[in-house]
Amino acid sequence: MKRLINMERRDFLKKALMAAGSVALGGGLAGAIGNGESNENTKNNKAMDIVVLTGSPRRNGNSAYLAEQFIKGAREKGHNVFRFDCAMHNVQPCRACNACGMDGPCVIDDDFETVRQRIIDADMVVFATPMYYFGMSAQIKRVVDRFYAINGRIKGNPKKTAFMMTYADTSEKEAEPMLTHFRTLADYLGWQNVGEVVAAGVWTAGSVKNTKYAAQAYELGKRV
Repeated sequence: MKRLINMERRDFLKKALMAAGSVALGGGLAGAIGNGESNENTKNNKAMDIVVLTGSPRRNGNSAYLAEQFIKGAREKGHNVFRFDCAMHNVQPCRACNACGMDGPCVIDDDFETVRQRIIDADMVVFATPMYYFGMSAQIKRVVDRFYAINGRIKGNPKKTAFMMTYADTSEKEAEPMLTHFRTLADYLGWQNVGEVVAAGVWTAGSVKNTKYAAQAYELGKRV
């Protein structure tokens, strides 16, 4: 009887050790999977191609300065950045002719062609604009409207996006229409909104400098 009990005890200990070994192996596998995820995250942090669209007609405008700070941070992170100052280029408004079929050549031959392919290929598209009568500037809006001709190439094509805006007043309510516009656009295109900088109370050129908003734009560029 005693021998039988000892045999059962040995069998129990053997099974217990085997179970413990399985748990240890499982833990090692989980760790490996975790490392794989970590490696994937590292892979996802590779250098991106970023297009920054600015909308201010003032070369030294406040939104342009935010764009500069974002670009500084992004380049320090190792990303490739192409800046397109919409107001400094000849970009005509969309004519609604539908010749492009939402995914083809545009009948308008202008400077949009210099940024068209870059937007298609970009990993991230950033918008920086002042508030003009509670909306984006007309200059950047012309470029956004021309997205129509590349809609088939950019809608549902995973990209990151961010938005930076400046305005003279300080009412948060007044900023909502622009934020809603941007968020709706990002949602429609299927782009990931990774950040927004809303700089209130800046009017005269350069007044955004040495504010928390400049630092926010820089940090946004560093963390994308």
